[in-house]
This record gives sequence, C-alpha cells and structure tokens, in this order.
Amino acid sequence: MKAVERHVNWCLELNHDYTALDQVYLTNRTLALVGDEAQSLAGAEAGLDNLDLLVQAAVQNGVCEATTAAKQILEAELMALATPLPSSVNRQFWGAYATSPSTATDWFYQLSRANNYIQTRAIAKNIQFPAQTPYGELEITINLSKPEKDPKDIAAAAKVKALGYPLCQLCLENEGYRGRADYPARGNHRIVRFQLNGQTWGFQYSPYAYFPEHAIFLDSVHEPMHINRTTFTNLLAIVHMLPTYFVGSNADLPIVGGSMLSHEHYQGGHHTFAMAKAPVEKAINLPNYDAVEAGIVRWPMSVIRLTSANREQLAEAAEHIRATWAAYSDEAVSVRAFTDGTPHHTVTPIARRVGDAYQLDLVLRDNQTSAEYPDGIFHPHQDVQHIKRENIGLIEVMGLAVLPARLANELTEVKKYLLGQPNQIEPSHLPWAKQLQDQFTWTETNATGQLNEAVGRVFARVLEDTGVFKRDEAGQAAFGRFIAAL
Repeated sequence: MKAVERHVNWCLELNHDYTALDQVYLTNRTLALVGDEAQSLAGAEAGLDNLDLLVQAAVQNGVCEATTAAKQILEAELMALATPLPSSVNRQFWGAYATSPSTATDWFYQLSRANNYIQTRAIAKNIQFPAQTPYGELEITINLSKPEKDPKDIAAAAKVKALGYPLCQLCLENEGYRGRADYPARGNHRIVRFQLNGQTWGFQYSPYAYFPEHAIFLDSVHEPMHINRTTFTNLLAIVHMLPTYFVGSNADLPIVGGSMLSHEHYQGGHHTFAMAKAPVEKAINLPNYDAVEAGIVRWPMSVIRLTSANREQLAEAAEHIRATWAAYSDEAVSVRAFTDGTPHHTVTPIARRVGDAYQLDLVLRDNQTSAEYPDGIFHPHQDVQHIKRENIGLIEVMGLAVLPARLANELTEVKKYLLGQPNQIEPSHLPWAKQLQDQFTWTETNATGQLNEAVGRVFARVLEDTGVFKRDEAGQAAFGRFIAAL
C-alpha cells in the first residue's frame, strides 16, 4: 500500500466524522502537505513509521525544511487530519462519559496516543526503574523523551518576532496551533472542556507523560497558580468527576513550586504513587471537623492526610491547615512563615478517591533560602545535587523522580568506576561513588541493580531534604507543635 493511501486510511480509522466520500479530499490534503511527488511513495506497515516516511518525503520534495521544529509541525499537521474537531472530541467524550467516566477517559487517552499527540516513541526512550527505600518502592525516571534543541531551530527562533500568542503552553489557545521555531506544534492537540466551580476548564493529556494517563487540568483564564480553599474544592470536584484518577497541584511559590507558575493548572492520572501507599503513622484530632479523619503520613516529607465522605468539610479542614501553616513559624527548626514581609509557606495538595470517601494529602512546603543553603533550606542540598538539583514539584513529592537526561551517560561512567574499568566519571559524582565502592562489592552481575538502588536512596534523601519537619526527634517534636496549633 502506498504511504499516502495508508495515511488516508489511518485518518478514516481514527476520525469517524469522515466517510468514504472524504477519501479523495484527504488524499489531496495529504499531498498538499508532503508534495505531489509523494503520490507513488511505498508505505510502511506501522502508522507512525508511515508518518516518518511522509515527513522524509516532504523534506526531499522541498515542502518542509530539514529542521526538527519544521518536521514536528508537519507531523502534527498530518495527524490533525486524523483527529476529530474539538467540538466532535468533546461530544464523543461526554457521550462516552454517560456510559462511565473510565469509558470516556479510555477513549480520549487512546485517541491522544493514536494521533501522536502523546509522544509514545519519545517516552519509550526514558530509563525507568523502581528502587526500594525505607519509604517503600520509589519510582525513578531519567527523562530522555523531550528532543534536544536543533541548532537551526535555535537560530531561527532568535529571529521570530515575539507574538505573545499563545500566552503560554497551557492556554486553551494551543488547541490546533501550528507551532513555530520557538514554540511546539499543536495541530493535533485537543482539549475536553468542563465546568469547575462555575468556570470553564480544560482537560488534556501530557505529550511527554511520566506515568499512565498523565493528565493536565487547566484554567481557561491565563492567571497565576494559587493555593486556597477553591483549590481544594476544585481537586475534590475533579476526582468526583473522574473517580479512577488522582489529581494534585504544584505549590504556588518559587523553589517549591513547579516549572509553570504563570498559569493555573493541576496534574493527575490513573496511577498510584508510593506516597498514596504510605500509611498514616500518627492520628491527629481536628476538633472542629468531626467528619474528617486526619493523620501524619509516614513519608520523608511532612504530609498530613485528610479523609472524609464529606467534601465540603474536607475542603474546609484543608483550608484551615493551609491558612495555619501560612502564618506559622518555629525558629527551633528554621521554619519561618515570613522574612522581610515575603511569604514562604504553602502546600502541595493531592486528592484521590478511597472507596466512597475522598482523600487529601497536604504536603507542607517552605521556600526559604539562606547563606548555607542558597538554593533553598528545604530543597535538595548540595551533596545530592549531582543526582537532582531541580525543583521538587508535585510528581517528585509523590515518589516519582524525574531526573535529568545527563544521568544516562553519567551513571554509565559511575558504573565503570565502581567496576574498576576505564571511565570518565564526573567529579560531582566522585564522593558518592567512593562511598558506594567502600560499602558494597561490585560485579558485572550486580552493578546495575545496586547502582539503581543507590540512586533511589539518594532520591529518598532529596525528599528528606525538602521535608520541613525532619524525621528525627527534634523535627517530629516540632511537627507535634504545629499540629497542636491547629
């Protein structure tokens, strides 16, 4: 089968708004994108392999520049032909939702994978492994999925006039946006609309997912992140709407927040993280919230878990804790709500369903810096930054490390060092590697597994560094003082 014919068949298969009468039209629209010369091009069996052939043909035919950005734009435009219009996506999603929430999310997730919006081939490049720690099995990902910048794209981006449209990559205006040298292609992007607390929000999947059905829930208005009572109400409403999903929000302050603080959004998905499996190690009493069960979670960070069948009271209890924490200081453990009038306290909240009840985990965050810890007092400390120095956001908080791509090569050199082989180990890893060399016996058979476990232990330490009340006697006593203030 010819490549263009196979692509047209793919469009007909994915987009049920088409009929056989649209075949000629789709053929010509495909040729318009890749050049008439591609009409005789032999196709590939797999859909994405066939897509690659069409893009290569377009470059050879001179209708697509040989840059990463241009090829990604063409990929998205070709797959836009296979993707139903936003109105149709929304109609089909909510039609499926009438059967069950899972029927709707299953359909939308499969569409987002099949139309190449979720970059399944890129995600498959990530290195992933579990690591046993005192806090349970943590998940480690070395992120290799996002493509490196093409020097030609960097040069072209410098010449692009700043448009301010879309305002950011989380705005609704990204839906169907062609993209440019300095901005990702979104021709095949679709967003499901829904009402949240009287406002229009959007639901989409992450193109570079870190876990199953990695979803993003975004405000239709471009406004900064904030954590307040409305946040808790919104998170609980979303898990009521999608009961098989968790949903959480990054904190709303620098250092302890996520990478995108300019647009209000949440993340969720169909995954159970290590933190959700962690038990409550100490029950606490919230006198004014009789319908809410509360406790401290056995976790390296400082987490209060609230569970109730009463969503209203659950949100009120969460806001009481957040507001108390926002003004709370304890100099004995370097916890300060303000310095020179600058606020430092917020929470990272995560919501989920537990049977018929609702659950909120509130992770206490403090973004102070000091002369000793200029990157953050409650941030990965210098001795673990050879593994992770970036902000600890929502995903890491829950027990999934998203580590930088540099580690793929660097850890290979660490393993060579530990095996006594010629190596080019980075100086930043050397103190850690020497400790590992003294602690364990290293062989070709056990080196990979032992090194993976060692990375997991470093990540557990990273989370301990970010915990505001440490898991020692002084820290736990201080946590008790905060609980008493509630």
